[in-house]
Amino acid sequence: MGEKDLEIEETSPTRGEEQRGDEAKTEVRKVKKKKKSFKEGAKVEKRGVCHVSRVPPRMDHVKLRQVLTQFGEIQRIYLVPEAAAAQMNRKRAGGFRGQAFSEGWIEFTKKSVAKRVANTLNGQQMGGRKRSSFHYDIWNVKYLSKIKWDDVTDEIAQRHAVREQKLALELSAAKRERDFYLAQVDKSHALSSIEERMKKKQKVQQESGVTSDFPSEQFAQKVIRQFSQKKPVVDEAGKIKPKLSKDVLAGVFGGQ
Repeated sequence: MGEKDLEIEETSPTRGEEQRGDEAKTEVRKVKKKKKSFKEGAKVEKRGVCHVSRVPPRMDHVKLRQVLTQFGEIQRIYLVPEAAAAQMNRKRAGGFRGQAFSEGWIEFTKKSVAKRVANTLNGQQMGGRKRSSFHYDIWNVKYLSKIKWDDVTDEIAQRHAVREQKLALELSAAKRERDFYLAQVDKSHALSSIEERMKKKQKVQQESGVTSDFPSEQFAQKVIRQFSQKKPVVDEAGKIKPKLSKDVLAGVFGGQ
């Protein structure tokens, strides 16, 4: 019993030391994560965002990055794809058949670079090679003050949610119209079948000499609404000829 007690006493301090060591390691990891997050937050505060209100055809995020990298380092680029209806109309008209974009956002690592890009390029010709499809297009760039990339993503998510909601409402309205139309079609088929059966029954009764209590004319009656129409004024106006008054005629011919 004494030897076992000694072994337990010898092993128990080592387990406590291991637990304290694990706790110390976790604390060190937490401190490192906090420092890293603080550094990332400081970097994010230094970044600037520009908004491109129009993206020329045949320009994508790769070409846009190639053009703007000469001003400074770019962190992220997001371009909004063109609407499906606009893309379909453009293809039908014989235009560019590839993927086009309507607008976009560009995040620079420094605010000063973003401001310089907006002040330098806004309203200027894109230039580059003359064979380029967007050589004569004009830059529409604006620096977004006090706007971070998280705000941009929130705006995009909100737009997407609104678009999905509108699409759901349109689909529900179209479904209601379709259901109403199908119901009316079924009703018309049912009435026409009833009318045909009544006609056949009446024909059989007439051949057998039995009178029918439910004539088929009540099913064949259709309500035709008639509205009183006003006569057109144009025809009457064309028939009316201008007439001179007797006083004018007397003044003209009386002086002779």
